[in-house]
Amino acid sequence: QLQLVESGGGLVQPGGSLRLSCAASGFTLGYYAIGWFRQAPGKEREGVSCISNSGGSTKYVESVKGRFTVSRDNVKNTVYLQLNSLKPEDTAVYYCAARLLTACALKDEYTYWGQGTQVTVSS
Repeated sequence: QLQLVESGGGLVQPGGSLRLSCAASGFTLGYYAIGWFRQAPGKEREGVSCISNSGGSTKYVESVKGRFTVSRDNVKNTVYLQLNSLKPEDTAVYYCAARLLTACALKDEYTYWGQGTQVTVSS
Protein backbone atom coordinates (compact mmCIF):
# COMPACT_ATOMS: atom_id res chain seq x y z
CA GLN A 1 0.00 0.00 0.00
CA LEU A 2 1.45 3.33 -1.09
CA GLN A 3 1.54 5.77 1.78
CA LEU A 4 3.03 9.16 2.62
CA VAL A 5 3.27 10.23 6.25
CA GLU A 6 4.18 13.76 7.31
CA SER A 7 5.63 14.62 10.69
CA GLY A 8 7.44 17.44 12.43
CA GLY A 9 4.71 20.01 12.72
CA GLY A 10 3.94 21.88 15.91
CA LEU A 11 3.60 25.20 17.64
CA VAL A 12 6.46 27.63 17.22
CA GLN A 13 7.02 31.32 17.94
CA PRO A 14 7.52 33.81 15.11
CA GLY A 15 11.09 33.61 13.90
CA GLY A 16 11.38 29.99 14.91
CA SER A 17 12.13 26.89 12.86
CA LEU A 18 10.68 23.48 12.18
CA ARG A 19 11.69 20.57 9.98
CA LEU A 20 8.91 18.63 8.35
CA SER A 21 9.46 15.08 7.13
CA CYS A 22 7.57 13.13 4.51
CA ALA A 23 8.21 9.40 4.76
CA ALA A 24 7.12 7.06 2.02
CA SER A 25 6.17 3.43 2.40
CA GLY A 26 5.09 0.88 -0.17
CA PHE A 27 7.01 2.48 -3.02
CA THR A 28 10.46 3.76 -3.95
CA LEU A 29 10.40 7.49 -3.45
CA GLY A 30 13.37 8.04 -5.75
CA TYR A 31 11.16 7.61 -8.82
CA TYR A 32 8.80 10.36 -7.71
CA ALA A 33 8.82 14.13 -7.70
CA ILE A 34 7.53 15.52 -4.40
CA GLY A 35 5.53 18.62 -3.68
CA TRP A 36 4.83 20.36 -0.40
CA PHE A 37 1.50 22.15 -0.07
CA ARG A 38 -0.25 23.98 2.71
CA GLN A 39 -3.79 24.96 3.50
CA ALA A 40 -4.79 27.58 6.02
CA PRO A 41 -8.33 27.82 7.41
CA GLY A 42 -10.66 29.43 4.89
CA LYS A 43 -8.01 29.47 2.17
CA GLU A 44 -7.26 27.35 -0.87
CA ARG A 45 -4.43 24.82 -0.84
CA GLU A 46 -1.19 26.43 -1.97
CA GLY A 47 1.92 24.90 -3.47
CA VAL A 48 4.87 25.85 -1.25
CA SER A 49 7.84 23.94 -2.60
CA CYS A 50 8.75 20.93 -4.66
CA ILE A 51 11.74 18.79 -5.55
CA SER A 52 12.50 16.63 -8.57
CA ASN A 53 12.96 12.91 -8.16
CA SER A 54 16.75 13.20 -8.14
CA GLY A 55 16.80 16.30 -5.96
CA GLY A 56 18.56 18.28 -8.63
CA SER A 57 15.76 20.76 -9.15
CA THR A 58 13.69 22.62 -6.57
CA LYS A 59 11.00 25.28 -6.68
CA TYR A 60 9.51 27.64 -4.10
CA VAL A 61 6.57 29.96 -3.95
CA GLU A 62 7.73 33.56 -3.68
CA SER A 63 6.51 34.02 -0.11
CA VAL A 64 8.85 31.35 1.29
CA LYS A 65 11.97 31.87 -0.81
CA GLY A 66 15.03 32.27 1.37
CA ARG A 67 13.21 30.84 4.40
CA PHE A 68 12.20 27.30 3.42
CA THR A 69 14.46 24.60 2.03
CA VAL A 70 13.34 21.31 0.50
CA SER A 71 15.65 18.28 0.38
CA ARG A 72 15.41 14.56 0.04
CA ASP A 73 17.19 11.38 1.07
CA ASN A 74 16.19 8.67 -1.36
CA VAL A 75 18.04 6.04 0.65
CA LYS A 76 15.83 6.82 3.64
CA ASN A 77 12.79 7.22 1.36
CA THR A 78 12.13 10.59 2.96
CA VAL A 79 11.73 14.19 1.85
CA TYR A 80 12.23 17.15 4.17
CA LEU A 81 11.05 20.73 4.33
CA GLN A 82 13.09 23.00 6.57
CA LEU A 83 11.06 25.98 7.72
CA ASN A 84 13.06 28.93 9.06
CA SER A 85 12.13 32.48 10.07
CA LEU A 86 8.54 31.40 10.46
CA LYS A 87 5.77 33.96 10.34
CA PRO A 88 2.18 33.80 11.61
CA GLU A 89 1.01 33.69 8.00
CA ASP A 90 2.84 30.36 7.59
CA THR A 91 0.27 28.76 9.89
CA ALA A 92 -1.43 25.95 7.99
CA VAL A 93 -1.72 22.22 7.56
CA TYR A 94 1.25 21.12 5.47
CA TYR A 95 0.94 18.20 3.06
CA CYS A 96 3.42 16.31 0.96
CA ALA A 97 2.44 14.71 -2.31
CA ALA A 98 4.11 12.44 -4.86
CA ARG A 99 3.86 11.99 -8.59
CA LEU A 100 5.62 9.49 -10.83
CA LEU A 101 7.52 12.04 -12.87
CA THR A 102 11.04 13.43 -12.74
CA ALA A 103 10.02 17.09 -12.73
CA CYS A 104 8.08 18.70 -9.92
CA ALA A 105 5.48 21.45 -9.96
CA LEU A 106 3.79 23.76 -7.50
CA LYS A 107 0.44 22.97 -9.05
CA ASP A 108 -2.03 20.50 -7.61
CA GLU A 109 -1.05 17.71 -10.03
CA TYR A 110 0.03 14.90 -7.73
CA THR A 111 -1.22 11.37 -7.34
CA TYR A 112 -0.48 10.43 -3.75
CA TRP A 113 -1.05 12.62 -0.70
CA GLY A 114 -0.20 12.45 2.96
CA GLN A 115 -2.60 13.25 5.78
CA GLY A 116 -0.94 16.52 6.69
CA THR A 117 0.83 17.99 9.70
CA GLN A 118 -0.22 21.16 11.50
CA VAL A 119 2.18 24.08 11.73
CA THR A 120 1.12 26.92 14.01
CA VAL A 121 3.21 30.07 14.32
CA SER A 122 2.12 32.18 17.25
CA SER A 123 3.53 34.04 20.22
